[in-house]
This record gives sequence, C-alpha cells and structure tokens, in this order.
Amino acid sequence: MRTILITGPGGAGRTTVAAATALEAARRGTRTLVLSADRTDTLGAALGTATAGTPAGAAPLLTAWRPDAAEGFRTDLLALQEQAAGALDLLGSARLDAEELTPLPGAGELALLRALRDASAADAFDLLVVDLPPAPEALALLALPEQLRRYLRRLLPAERQAARALRPVLGRLAGVPMPTERLYETAARWDAELAAVQRAVETPATTVRLVAEPGPAGADAVRSAGTGLALRGLRTDALIANRVLPDVSPDTWLAGLAAQQRKTLDEWHDEWLTGRGPAYGVHEVPHLGRDPRGAGDLAALPVPVPAADDAPGPVVWPVTDRLADDGVLVWHIPLPGALREELDLVRRGDELVVSAGPFRRIVALPSALRRCAVDGASLREGELRVRFAPDADLWPRTR
Repeated sequence: MRTILITGPGGAGRTTVAAATALEAARRGTRTLVLSADRTDTLGAALGTATAGTPAGAAPLLTAWRPDAAEGFRTDLLALQEQAAGALDLLGSARLDAEELTPLPGAGELALLRALRDASAADAFDLLVVDLPPAPEALALLALPEQLRRYLRRLLPAERQAARALRPVLGRLAGVPMPTERLYETAARWDAELAAVQRAVETPATTVRLVAEPGPAGADAVRSAGTGLALRGLRTDALIANRVLPDVSPDTWLAGLAAQQRKTLDEWHDEWLTGRGPAYGVHEVPHLGRDPRGAGDLAALPVPVPAADDAPGPVVWPVTDRLADDGVLVWHIPLPGALREELDLVRRGDELVVSAGPFRRIVALPSALRRCAVDGASLREGELRVRFAPDADLWPRTR
C-alpha cells in the first residue's frame, strides 16, 4: 500500500491538502484512507463531513478516520492496571475508574501511530494519506518507534533475554532478584508493536509531502524540515506551495505579497532543478480567496496524486571504497538543506550520533565501518561525507 505523510509548518494548510489529496485519489478510483490526529475535527470541516474515532465513509472509495486518543489511553491504562493488580493490592493502591481517566499529552500522537500501523497491515485500502502534526512535532513522532526500540535493546539486551530459561538458577547464584518472565514478555510485545510501526513509516512505499506557504518563514521551515526528514531516512516526494497569490493584482498590497511569494517559489524551483535541494517536485496550489470547505472547494485545488503502486524506492546511504586511492571508506549521508555550522558528529561504539540543527539521530554503523575510526567529514552539495580509516587493531591484515 502506498502511504503519503503530510506535514509542514503550522497554519500552512496541511489538513486541507491532505483532504484534497485523499479526495482526488478516491475520485480516480483508488481505495483511500485519510487519517488525522487533530483533537478538533479540522479534517471533517475540510471534507464537509464529520470524522470520528471509527473509520467511516466520507465519499465514494474514501474513508476518513480520526483515532480517539482518549479511548485508546483508557483502554491501555486499565489493561496495565489489571496486569499489575497483585502488586497494586500489596501496596494498598486505589484502583482508577475509566470515567476518571483523561489522556496525557502525546496520547493523540501515539493513537495516530497505532492507527497507521493497523491501516498499513490491512488489505482494505490502496492509498493511505496521513495528516501529521506540524513539522517539528511530526519529526519527533516519526522518530519515536526507532528511539523506543533502541531504549528497549539497551535496557534488555538480546544476550540477557537469551538467559530467560536460566533466570531461577542465576537468581540463586547471584543472590539478587532477577527480572520476571512478564517483563521479558512485555518488552518483546512492545518491540514487535514498535517494529510494525517503524516498518510502516520506513517502507519504500511511504513518502513525505511538505506543505508551506511561499515566503521567508515558509522557506526556513521547509529547509529545516527537509533536513530533519532526510536525517530520519525518509523520502520527500513533493513540496506543496500552498495559497499562492495571483502574479498580477491591481491592489499594491497584494502585489507586494505576490512578489515575495514568487521570489521564494523561484528559489524552490531552482533548487529542485539544479539538485541543490531535496529530490522533490514543487507544486503550486492557488489561493481560492477563502478557506476551502467541502468537496467542491477541494476539487479546485490542483494537488498531485501518485499511483497507488508508485513506490519511489528506499533512501540509500552508500559507502564508497577509496582504500586503494586515499586509504579511507566514505559514508555518504544525504542531508539537503543542512548547514555546516549546525552539524555535529560523535562516534559512540558501533554507532554514529549525527546532529543537524535541532535534529539528532543515532545510527548503527555498517559492518565494514565498525572496524574503522572516523577520519574526518565534509558537507558538499547537500551530502554529508564521513571518512573512515581502517583501525589497525580491528581491520583484517593482508598477507
């Protein structure tokens, strides 16, 4: 199934573009599901029909779903309370009732991730359109599965889980309590659920679309978001320049705004054509002179719709062998929009910590690079090139 994740700066019209994209895909005969995490029904307002916590038809071949974060939070917390009933009774804890539970911050985003996982596993749709939160929150949300899985691996390494059968013996020998079987089972279940979400996000059939109004603020937001998405290994396939004003207007105030927009648009088109920016197409969506509401207004927005089976392929971070010429291996990490002064690298065991402005990712080194030491790095044409020299103590010696 093809998945399109839509994000951008706040107030840029992400939900409207998501609704228009989903509606146009359904009109072309594609079974489409559109998801939103907004607590208020902005998606329903754009579509002209209310959305709720269960999937419901919004138009022919179009299903809309706004997962109920409150219900999911109550269900999960009550289940956890039931599993820990014995310990809670020993502590004399008072049980929580479903009626008194309200979702904590972040529950909506977690509900959206779970819905994305479930929708990706289903065979009922050909295209999934996801209305993500604004870009900074969306990037943190998309990074969550990988980060949590890493935390689990650090807290319960595989070699320790392999000793589960010896837990009673080890406990007697060590003289200290050992982790219970339920802890291992819970960790395994969490890892499996997080892995499913991570696969849904990182599959080659999933791409991201940025929505922004052309202008100085929009340009800064697009550059930053493009760098953050590339660092996560996510492919951006389109930039939707939303609410574009007419080039010609008798009103001097509107003409000034239009000129400012056109300057940014020319820069975006130039970056795409010359290869200095991300590998996306720039699509201009005109301002309707009003907030789009209902199917008629959405149909007037010329948003691009990919074929359901149009998968662009995975993002690749290749390693170039330059041992014969320069004595190094070079790891190529695409980071379009990154600024040299905002980059930072730290080698930590078999991992590399890459920071680009406010974004950070800890990535496992390819097997060949684990036997090397970092020999330097450079940023060229939107690509971070990290040089690795073989470690004499680890690199296989030639005869």
